Amino acid sequence: MTSLLALLLLGAAPEAWSLPAARPCTAVELRELTTETDAPYRLACRAVLTPGQTVRRPVLIEGAEASGAGLDCQGGVVGRPSVAVSTRQPTVAVWSRRIDASHWSRPTDIRLANCVVHGAVRVWGMGADGSYDDLRASSRTADHVATTQGSAPSHIELDRVTIVGTGSIPLYVGPGVTRLSLTNSTLTGRSDATAVYLDAESADNRIENNAIAVETKREAVAVDGSARNRIAGNRFDLGGRPGIFLYRNCGERGVIRHQTPSDNQITDNVFSGAARLRPRLVVVGAREGHRSYCGADRGYPWGSSADDGDRATNNVVARNLRR
Repeated sequence: MTSLLALLLLGAAPEAWSLPAARPCTAVELRELTTETDAPYRLACRAVLTPGQTVRRPVLIEGAEASGAGLDCQGGVVGRPSVAVSTRQPTVAVWSRRIDASHWSRPTDIRLANCVVHGAVRVWGMGADGSYDDLRASSRTADHVATTQGSAPSHIELDRVTIVGTGSIPLYVGPGVTRLSLTNSTLTGRSDATAVYLDAESADNRIENNAIAVETKREAVAVDGSARNRIAGNRFDLGGRPGIFLYRNCGERGVIRHQTPSDNQITDNVFSGAARLRPRLVVVGAREGHRSYCGADRGYPWGSSADDGDRATNNVVARNLRR
């Protein structure tokens, strides 16, 4: 019986973009992955470490050829403790690769499990080459949301991982990323911004059943023009900082935000360590255009170019507790 037929008999419709798992990594590939160096290792297979093995180099999962790749650390470490990483070279990068002016090759169906990651995990589609020119140009077209999502990684699973931040945002979910899940995991360390960032035009992501205790300079979770996400069952230690902000960062870098932070479910989370006088656990519509750069995207008839407001609608915020 084929897997497709089995799914149909079970009554589950397969998702068209879901791919089979990549092949297991060879012994040679595993040896290269676990060799200490500053050069990123391009992971395009399924790596399962043996107990005691570590990965002391950045890991890059890039392009469609890496689809189905994964890393199961069996409790092992990725990265170097206390060593700062950058946005251009995070500890683990899941990135799309630019093919030409209008096409990106994206990885899908990636799994990271049972790892202690020192530094940051960044998942990014259009703009992963470090330039915002493509995002800016795309945002000036009516189908920007579909284009951005079609260019970005999708179906990314992070389960039972610990990310220890060293300055950069521990988990950054970039423009257009869809169906990423962070589950049963722990985020600690420090961040110069947030613990988790869901960027513009991303959607359908899950942040569930995690412990988030990052020393941040801002809110713990930013939902910036990101929609239909589920943030549920998490335990937050805020350290006096705010919890979850929903907003649309209008005009930043001249990129029009088309999507609003709407249709999100933020439920059954527990917040401790909130500020006494102004706790701000969950704030829906946290900016409403109050930024100096909001005018940088003016002149177009859609999104934040036409309206600087957050326009956060149909969000469910329920059963969240402060302790």
